[in-house]
Amino acid sequence: MQINFIKKNNASNSVKSSSNANAKATKINLKIHLITKELLKKNNLPNLKIAQNSLDFEAKFLQSAILANKDSVEIFLGCGDEKKIDNNSLNKIGARILMLANGTKYSEIEVLNHFNDEAKNIANLAFGALLQSYRFNKYFEKKKKDKEVKVEELNFVTSDEKSAQKIFAELEILAKNIFFVRDLVSEPSNILNPESYAEICKKIKVKGLEIEVLGEVEMKKLGMGSLLGVGQGSDKKSHLVILKWHGGKKGEQPLAFVGKGVTFDTGGISIKPSANMEDMKTDMAGSAVVVGLLKNLAERNAKINAVGVIGLVENMPSGTAQRPGDVVRSMSGQTIEVINTDAEGRLVLADALHYTNTKFKPKLIVDLATLTGAIIVALADIYAGLFSNDDSLSKNLEESGQKTGERVWRLPLGDEYDEMINSDIADMKNVGSGRGAGSITAAQFLQRFVGDTKWAHLDIAGVAWKGKGDALAHKGATGFGVRLLDELVRKYEK
Repeated sequence: MQINFIKKNNASNSVKSSSNANAKATKINLKIHLITKELLKKNNLPNLKIAQNSLDFEAKFLQSAILANKDSVEIFLGCGDEKKIDNNSLNKIGARILMLANGTKYSEIEVLNHFNDEAKNIANLAFGALLQSYRFNKYFEKKKKDKEVKVEELNFVTSDEKSAQKIFAELEILAKNIFFVRDLVSEPSNILNPESYAEICKKIKVKGLEIEVLGEVEMKKLGMGSLLGVGQGSDKKSHLVILKWHGGKKGEQPLAFVGKGVTFDTGGISIKPSANMEDMKTDMAGSAVVVGLLKNLAERNAKINAVGVIGLVENMPSGTAQRPGDVVRSMSGQTIEVINTDAEGRLVLADALHYTNTKFKPKLIVDLATLTGAIIVALADIYAGLFSNDDSLSKNLEESGQKTGERVWRLPLGDEYDEMINSDIADMKNVGSGRGAGSITAAQFLQRFVGDTKWAHLDIAGVAWKGKGDALAHKGATGFGVRLLDELVRKYEK
C-alpha cells in the first residue's frame, strides 16, 4: 500500500503526489471525509445533510456513513469533539480509514480532513492507517491474496504536503520496526528458536548499531546459572544478545532495556495444560520489543546512548530439564530455589538484569516480559502492568503511555510482598507463597537483581497479543512497547 500526501489540482478528481514527482494525475474512486461534531453543526458539505438526516450521522468518534450514486462514493467518518483530538485519536481515525476503505472495491482513496489539515495531523492519520495495514500472511498459500490489504493507494489531502511527508518519514521508520516486532512474535516456534533468533539479530545491519551474541560457554563463565537452567531441557542452545547504540555523548550513561526471550514455553517439568499452549510461541515478545526499539533508535539516529539485552531460551521438559526443587546460582551470586519451572521468565531476566546493571552501569533499566497470567486477570488486554523503584521513571512511562496509547498501570511493591519469595533453603524462591499477588511477587523477584539503579518492569502478558485485534492492529501480535519506549527515550534525549 502506498501512502501519498497531495494537493488538489484545479480538476476536482485529480491529485498529485509529493512522494512521486513524476506521478501522473490519478482518478480518485472513493472519498473519505473526516467530520467533527463542530463541523457537523456548520454542515456546509453537499451530502453531509443527507448523511445526518437519513443515516443518523452524528459525527461520533469513529462513526461512519456511506453515500453512493452512479458517479461517486463518499464516506463520512466521525471524529468526535475537535478539542479532544490528539495524536493517539488521529492514529485510530487513520486506522479506521483503512478498515473502511478495505471493505470496499476501491483501490485508490482520497482522504479529506475538513477540520484541521496541519501537516502533523495528516501524518498521524497516515501512521494509523499504516499500522492497521499489517498482516502476517507468509504461511498462506491458497488464501494469501484474500488476506492481503486491497487498498493500493491512500491519498491524504493537505495544504502542506512536503511537511506532512517529512513528519511521516520518521513515523514510517517507527511503523516498520513495529512490524518487525510483530513478525518476530508471530513466527511459530519451529522457525524461531533461541539459535535462529540469535542469527536474525546478527543479520541486522543498521549503521552504528553494535550487536554481540553470547553462547552457553560464555554465559557459564559469567555464572549465569539462573538463565541457563531454564534452557537446559531443550536441544536448542540458549543465547544472550546485546545491542548497543551510541547516539549520545561519549561516556554518558546509557538507557538500558532488557527483554524476556522464551521462544516457546511448555512450562518445563511443571508442564502447562494443553489448551492454548500454542500461544506460548509469543513468550518472547518482550525481547522482540527490545530489538525493535534499538533498531528504531539507530534508524532515526536518536541522540542518546542505549543498550538492549535479551535472554533467549526454550523451556522444554526432558531428561535434562531442571526440576521443581532444584537450586540454581545466579550471576549475582544469589541462589534461587526453583519451586515451579513454569515461572521461568524471571529466572532468565535475573541474569540478564544483573549483567546489564553491572556491565553497563545504566542511567535506568526498563525490562519487558510476558511474565504472568495474573496481570491478565488484573488488567485484561488494556494496560500493561508497571512496577518500579522510582517515581520519576514511573511518571515518565505513564505519560508516554497516555501519549502513545500504549498505556501502563502502576502496581505496588513492598517489603511484605518481598518476604513472600523467601526460601527455606536458598536466598529466594521463584514463586510467592500462596496464590495471591502473583504479578507483584514476580516483580519483587526481579527487583533483587537491579541494585539501586532506577528500574521499571513492564508485564506485557495481556497486551502483546490480541486475538481479536484492536484499533491499530489486525488480530495477533501488537508490537506493544515500541511506541511507548520510543516516546520515553525522547524524554531523555539531548
